[in-house]
Amino acid sequence: MQELVTKFKARYDYAWVVLQGLVKTDFRLRYQGSFLGVAWSVLKPLMTFCVMYVVFGKFLRMSDGTPTYPVVLLLGISSWQFVTDSTNVGLRSVVDRGDLLRKIHFPNYIVVVSATVGAMISFAINLGVVLIFALFARVQFTWRVLLLPLNIIELYLVTLGITLIMATMYVYFRDIAHIWDVLQQLVFYGMPIIYPLSYVTNRGGLYATLARLELLNPFAQAIQDIRHNFIAPETQPTIWNQYHNPAVKVIPFALAVAFLWLGVYLFRRNSRKFAEVM
Repeated sequence: MQELVTKFKARYDYAWVVLQGLVKTDFRLRYQGSFLGVAWSVLKPLMTFCVMYVVFGKFLRMSDGTPTYPVVLLLGISSWQFVTDSTNVGLRSVVDRGDLLRKIHFPNYIVVVSATVGAMISFAINLGVVLIFALFARVQFTWRVLLLPLNIIELYLVTLGITLIMATMYVYFRDIAHIWDVLQQLVFYGMPIIYPLSYVTNRGGLYATLARLELLNPFAQAIQDIRHNFIAPETQPTIWNQYHNPAVKVIPFALAVAFLWLGVYLFRRNSRKFAEVM
């Protein structure tokens, strides 16, 4: 028994060292050659926020009318930026690290995890920026901020599951990268990120029904919960206050677990063939 524990600890320590090395390398290479470097991890969502706020908040007036709306918008964009950074880098990670995987023996999944962890570091930096904006906007924080780590963990796990699925598919079908470029745009505009969910629910009828159905999407549900618990619990609709049936409230969490399980299953089943295919 002691021998098994020692062997497991040695493998865990080795995997952890490899993961740390890949995360550091990926983070450096991501901004290598750019003048502003890591600052782009903050500037990208900030520039997107400025464009979206002017177009949707000012011209189209798709706002919830509250002083916290700009901060809520920035938080939503930063959260989605984490998803896109993870998936765009992660789906190519196995192929991009093909030479390394053939030369050094370590679990293949680490290259995918390193991509998502690198994106999580950028997300953490962006959350710090959002906090500064929130303080300037005089946001009244509540005890629900304590739930924020759980919401972020959920968003990370469902993103990891999707990334594992696409990384597996990309080894066999390079077209998946182009398909995902289109799909992520559809998902982005189909979720309440650049427009407040209350803007749709207040219209009533079919619009309100469709808006509530959006919360069954684990990405939308997690991002809305992050906004609700971090910035504006009074104005942000979530699955918790839009549905009374406990079985319905479980759906996005069940989907998140299903995506993660499917991603792990497909990746482990095919990982031994990656070297042959590449």
